[in-house]
Amino acid sequence: MAKPQKTRVNRRNFLKGASAGTAAVVAGAVGAEAQQPVLEAPRRGATPLMTKEAEGVTPTDVRVLENQRPGSDFMVDVIKSLGFEYVCANPGSSFRSLHESLLNYGGNKNPEFITCCHEESSVAMAHGYYKIEGKPLLVLAHGTVGLQHASMAIYNAWCDRVPIFIILGNTLDLTLRRPGPEWEHSVQDAAAMVRDFVKWDDSPVSLQHFAESAVRAYKTAMTVPREPVVLVADLGLQEAGIKDEKSLHIPKTILPTYPAGDAGSVAEAAKSLVSADFPVIIADRLARTPNGVKLLIELAELLQSPVIDPGIRMNFPSRHPLNQTERRNAVLADADVVLGLELGDFWGTVNSYQDVLVRHSKSITKPTAKMISITAGDLFIHANYQDFQRLPEVDLAIAADAEATLPSLIEACRKLIDSDRKRAFEIRGKKLADARLAALAKAREEATYAWDASPVSTARMAAEIWNVIKNEDWSLLSDTEHFSRWPFRLWDFTKHHQFIGGQGGAGIGYGAPAAAGAALANKKYGRLSVTIQDDGDLMYAPGILWTTAHHKIPLLSVMHNNRAYHQELMHVQRVANEHQRGVANITAGLTINDPPIDYASVAKGMGVFSRGPITNPGDLGPALRAAVDVVKRGEPALIDVVTQPR
Repeated sequence: MAKPQKTRVNRRNFLKGASAGTAAVVAGAVGAEAQQPVLEAPRRGATPLMTKEAEGVTPTDVRVLENQRPGSDFMVDVIKSLGFEYVCANPGSSFRSLHESLLNYGGNKNPEFITCCHEESSVAMAHGYYKIEGKPLLVLAHGTVGLQHASMAIYNAWCDRVPIFIILGNTLDLTLRRPGPEWEHSVQDAAAMVRDFVKWDDSPVSLQHFAESAVRAYKTAMTVPREPVVLVADLGLQEAGIKDEKSLHIPKTILPTYPAGDAGSVAEAAKSLVSADFPVIIADRLARTPNGVKLLIELAELLQSPVIDPGIRMNFPSRHPLNQTERRNAVLADADVVLGLELGDFWGTVNSYQDVLVRHSKSITKPTAKMISITAGDLFIHANYQDFQRLPEVDLAIAADAEATLPSLIEACRKLIDSDRKRAFEIRGKKLADARLAALAKAREEATYAWDASPVSTARMAAEIWNVIKNEDWSLLSDTEHFSRWPFRLWDFTKHHQFIGGQGGAGIGYGAPAAAGAALANKKYGRLSVTIQDDGDLMYAPGILWTTAHHKIPLLSVMHNNRAYHQELMHVQRVANEHQRGVANITAGLTINDPPIDYASVAKGMGVFSRGPITNPGDLGPALRAAVDVVKRGEPALIDVVTQPR
């Protein structure tokens, strides 16, 4: 490894610069309110601050590079070739050289630095960003401690099949480590702690090695099933000068095409779907792009088949006549063919599970129902972490990307449909449309219950949000499961970017930073980003509010402030009942109260426009309208709403 060139700093210039720096500090102190006590004048006989002896000592030699660029500059060249728009990080000394090169050599543009207050927030921002933009965001993490902080968010992305590109700083050569924390923050095998839930990692030992591995990592992350990757950037490699620039080369980044199902299997699936009396389509992580939504609509309308969209991605319009998500069990009970598209839990979808004292399950579908699976999930699996769910007993398993397979499946179905089948499909479609209208009317009626109640009902809050965003190009950046799915029951979802799904691994602390990352991606499109923010989730990473204010990320956060970890509260309530002990004494460790958190004040302290806490539902509409005006100006806003549990 090349050692940096050394030169002696001119003492006169050094002291001149030091004097200028001291003057600047003094000037700043005079302009601000005095916060620190004034230093007392030296006592008579005490040693002066700068003795004659000290004046005569030459300052420590400073090492600088002469006629060479640092290795981190070339790393920036590589990073820019991969097309990253942003880099999210909490600063760390293990990537200090790369950080400096990104700012000064790279111009802090493509990628632009986004300052995060926690590594978990950095990765979660990248998670949300990808689900809007469709490409990774770069994350920098600091050594052992930074990766430990980031690990939960990496696991969420792993379970959600989301590519995150992480560069991890590390100092492998022990002779280069500074005494103290740099030893605790360095490690022999830097990526070991997350290796079971990343798709690939590498620790380059040369700059050319870094270039090739960076391109390989990007391609690996973006090949389905998409997953996080980790690349280790050794600090010595970052800081050493480049000896021979002509020998360095950045490979082309050519992404592979998506694997589609083979013709024979697709033809078999089409035959089953067309001949079925009641085929049901279930779409999970199907739509990677807006085209995925269009293709699913085309297939469903061709077959006049009911579609179940569990809410992992935006796959199918919520008010489409064939959307039977709210009648999930009823349509599955009638199904003679079930087509699962990128279904993460096929078994759990076609079976009901009772979480009671004696756990048991039963099939929702008929014993004769034929199961067809199209998923890239069959192409890759790890052994340790159990995110792959129960093994489904399917009759036809097509290991391929479902979105890439849909065009050939649609064409194969179209060729098999004659006039008789078309008439049968039309009759089926009419019945499904009537059932969808009835389900929508029922949801609207149920939303009126407790309309004027305080705390505010979740249905009222969803309806009030919809009222202020429905005429905008909006994007919902939060899950809806903790909110009784009211947005999907009341709002009109039609576009791919209008919903991004949940965290994947059910790890709390994802919601707020993921919404910030998705809002960052929406910013250039002028979309109105809104998230229904769980209170407990925000408290994992409240510093993300400052990030949105500092970087002017337009995001409307509406707090679902039920003052509890309510899902866990329900678990303990159920167990207490099973143990026949009652539920009177089970709030300890489950509620966020006494004192309740004033999220509006927290947000205001972070520089975010806020209103609340709101307990009167009549105050909610005006507060939301004021917040939307702020967000449309390009700034974040938060409305704190005290809500009913679900």
